[in-house]
Amino acid sequence: MDEQALLGLNPNADADFRQRALAYFEQLKISQDAWQVCAEALAQNIYSDDHIKFFCFQVLEHQIKFKYSELTEVQQQLIRETLITWLQAQMLNPQPEKTFIRNKAAQVFALLFVTEYLTKWPKFFFDILSVVDLNPRGVDMYLRILMAVDAELVDRDVVHTSEASYYFALTFEARRNTLLKDTMREQCIPSLVESWYQILQNYQYNNSELTCQCLEVVGAYVSWIDLSLIANERFINMLLGHMSVEVLREEACDCLFEIVNKGMDPIDKTKLVESLCQVLQSAGLFSIDQEDDVDFLARFSKLVNGMGQALIASWTKLIKNGDMKSAQDALQAIEAKVALMLQLLIHEDDDISSNIIGFCYDYLHILKQLSALSDQQKANVEAIMLAVMKKLTYDEEYNFENEGEDEAMFVEYRKQLKLLLDRLAQVSPELLLASVRRVFNTTLQNWQTTRFMEVEVAIRLLYMLAEALPVSHGAHFSGDVTKATALQDMMRTLVTSGVSAYQHTSVTLEFFETVVRYEKFFAVEPQHIPTVLMAFLDHRGLRHTSPKVRSRTAYLFSRFVKSLNKQMNPFIEDVLNRIQDLLELSPPENGYQALLSSDDQLFIYETAGVLIVNSEYSAERKQVLMRNLLTPLMEKFKLLLEKLMMAQDEDRQMALADCLNHAVGFASRTSKAFSNKQTVKQCGCSEVYLDCLQTFLPALSCPLQKEVLRSGVRTFLHRMIICLEEEVLPFIPSASEHMLKDCEAKDLQEFIPLINQITAKFKTQVSPFLQQMFMPLLHAIFEVLLLPAEENDQSAALEKQMLRRSYFAFLQTVTGSGMSEVIANQGAENVERVLFTVIQGAVDYPDPIAQKTCFIILSKLVELWGKLSFHNSFVAATNLEAIIEYGMLFFFSGGKDGPVGFADFVYKHIVPACFLAPLKQTFDLADAQTVLALSECAVTLKTIHLKR
Repeated sequence: MDEQALLGLNPNADADFRQRALAYFEQLKISQDAWQVCAEALAQNIYSDDHIKFFCFQVLEHQIKFKYSELTEVQQQLIRETLITWLQAQMLNPQPEKTFIRNKAAQVFALLFVTEYLTKWPKFFFDILSVVDLNPRGVDMYLRILMAVDAELVDRDVVHTSEASYYFALTFEARRNTLLKDTMREQCIPSLVESWYQILQNYQYNNSELTCQCLEVVGAYVSWIDLSLIANERFINMLLGHMSVEVLREEACDCLFEIVNKGMDPIDKTKLVESLCQVLQSAGLFSIDQEDDVDFLARFSKLVNGMGQALIASWTKLIKNGDMKSAQDALQAIEAKVALMLQLLIHEDDDISSNIIGFCYDYLHILKQLSALSDQQKANVEAIMLAVMKKLTYDEEYNFENEGEDEAMFVEYRKQLKLLLDRLAQVSPELLLASVRRVFNTTLQNWQTTRFMEVEVAIRLLYMLAEALPVSHGAHFSGDVTKATALQDMMRTLVTSGVSAYQHTSVTLEFFETVVRYEKFFAVEPQHIPTVLMAFLDHRGLRHTSPKVRSRTAYLFSRFVKSLNKQMNPFIEDVLNRIQDLLELSPPENGYQALLSSDDQLFIYETAGVLIVNSEYSAERKQVLMRNLLTPLMEKFKLLLEKLMMAQDEDRQMALADCLNHAVGFASRTSKAFSNKQTVKQCGCSEVYLDCLQTFLPALSCPLQKEVLRSGVRTFLHRMIICLEEEVLPFIPSASEHMLKDCEAKDLQEFIPLINQITAKFKTQVSPFLQQMFMPLLHAIFEVLLLPAEENDQSAALEKQMLRRSYFAFLQTVTGSGMSEVIANQGAENVERVLFTVIQGAVDYPDPIAQKTCFIILSKLVELWGKLSFHNSFVAATNLEAIIEYGMLFFFSGGKDGPVGFADFVYKHIVPACFLAPLKQTFDLADAQTVLALSECAVTLKTIHLKR
């Protein structure tokens, strides 16, 4: 082997050596006999370097995986002998191989197993067992091979290239694996199980590592072998014995879990679980409070969860089968585990608690199906409810300002608890409501002296009731009088107790989240609106010391104001005055750290817009208020644009451009307040927004930071097209002209949707403008598409693909809006060029989205540009070549503003395109978008047929 290349296998080697090693590996993979060199190196232990050994196994792995069928029988026998020789050497070597080498060797053994077991190596396991006997190193490899085989048969991840090949590979492997497992069950599984028992018996007291490995193997195989081989007295007794050995009990727990999880007859399953429980209980394992090993308890909790869910599955099947007596026995067995379940659910370690939630959830599902609950079952429901309420509580270590992995795990755990709470509400809504009300009232009576986590969870429970006790359109304060009264009382307590002043971010945020969730409360008791508004506006909300609280409050405040609508009328001007400082555009040079980020300010501007637009003021007053809101932005914008034009430093240019962009974004956001009922024109605000347009458009001619400025103004134009309608049209030509100067692919991609919006909305009104800018836009697009790019530049290729799609989308919008004359009036040469780009897009580019659009365009043009008449010679033509040959004889008649000779183009180019595109190798019918493209292709042919 190339010794120099092998040096690159060391992880500490430099990049050049590593690159050489990689290239050498690729070279060996395609070589005919390189595997033999590697096999010899492994069999004779030529290399001592671990990375070279691993490399040799990789080469063998590749040979078995992809080129095994190319080998002669003698060569295949050589691979078998090599592996057995290597395995024999493991028991004689002074030091065991590194774990990563043993794992790779096990994978290679497993690959050879699935390839040869059914044909050439039926004695695979017996040969390995005869080599390893009970030698510890041999047993270690034997167990690793078993796990690798199970991974091949059960956990196999099929690498797939396309959907079709994936399903083919999946079906083939599934059939092969089923056959392998069936053959193993017939020929060797009893012997393997016996070997496991011998290993456990021999090593349980003197080699915990091998014992745990063996328990893992038993757990893995039990899901697909005959359960009676494992679930018998000698095995179960041994496993239960391991439950008392500290170093073995976690693996023993997992093994028992897999046994319990095995599918079987419901009555037998109930008996198995019950017998296990009796032995575990008599061994003292149900005494949770005396156990302080949380790692073991987490596994034990998973086992109890498995037993509980297994019993519930049995109960469900028995009920379905009508076996009521056995179902009652199963239910009694379930009920007997509830006390243990509750102990685990309430455990202070969240992992232990989380592992039992499935049993708890399914138990509640059973109770939901019962016609009446016994007193004990009611007590169980209440106990689960109290446990959930307790476990929802944050602990002291939770870091609210810098949330990490532990915090994320607790958030996920809380989501699981919420599902339990929702299920509790289905079982006993009255009990849940009463329990939450009791906890809430008790806590809020003394919130000043109560720990933050208890206050937070009390408010959180009220918040969660909204989803646990759902109603349509948030109507929590009507309908069921008991529920409405309870929720109304709690909301009144929340807003009048003063708890919004609690000095902890979690409580503050929960307060605001809850008042927004129950916004309908303020329709019932509007006298509380000022109290809550002040909380939003002062140091408790938008002016809180925590940026996180300020940010979230900005969003919630916007939602709160929108939901109250007309009830905000008495407070509009007061609120607008109080948020004045929060609306200020912070220029980059003043160094002042604003209370809100620009993203947060967007919500405040939207809120201001909503207050003005939804008010009961006259149109004149609304105009004054909107002008007061937007004029400072316009004035700042002019000043900052002047500063940008003079700025030399690029960082300063960028900061100024961002600030200008924010100003445009804020103005744009205020327009979201308008609707079909309250248009800009009806509110008398057209003039204000037209002034904004005149202020912002000069930014398009700024030569600095073009991308940022154009993006902002473009977004504003999108909004104004919706809000100002025809009044925006005079500004479009000039804006378009500036945006087409010095364009890059991304600029054009973002500009085309604007033109599409104008075209689709105004149609023939903008026909003269479109005819004028059509070719300049196309020239800009073609210029960018023809720019040379590096062959491997994926980013540039993707940009061009997206631009091509945008171009075709533009043509589709023009034709779809009934304005094909825009294309037809561009002169014969230009029309021909455009049509050929569409044909090219339909056939030559392997992009099904673009192809689909191109066929839609072609179909529409055929529909719009006239009736096609046939020449007699065409009628006689019998093949595609003849059709194309006679295409020049077709003539065009009756087309609406269509170019002369279009019929000729249809038969020479469109018809062939409809056949050539699906014949391309890249036309993958396993892809959903390609199927849609084919559908549009068929529509095009049908349209041609109908227009003949």
